Amino acid sequence: MKIAALADKETATGLRFAGVHTLVIPTQDTLLSMFQDLIKNDDIGVVITTERIAQDLGATLKDFRIHQKRPIIVEIPDKKGKIDGHIDIVSHLIKKAVGIDVSKKEQQR
Repeated sequence: MKIAALADKETATGLRFAGVHTLVIPTQDTLLSMFQDLIKNDDIGVVITTERIAQDLGATLKDFRIHQKRPIIVEIPDKKGKIDGHIDIVSHLIKKAVGIDVSKKEQQR
């Protein structure tokens, strides 16, 4: 299984240095078709995308997550930082699987 990324230019550059196959989104018009091409590729096991791109995919991404198990879509912050109020899907999946909320910061004593 391969890891691929659907990202803006800056995020894609960083992920490329880590050996991740990246697709840079040139325009919003191509976003949906690029996403559909990635999720149809049986060699791809994980797709990394930014929170903002995930927001732009909206209902398409939500529908995919409901009906498909693979590839796993992982959202990361982009150079602008984390989106306030955005649900961290990876932390949510970990909590669901093992019952531990990894997103909560340890309380100071």
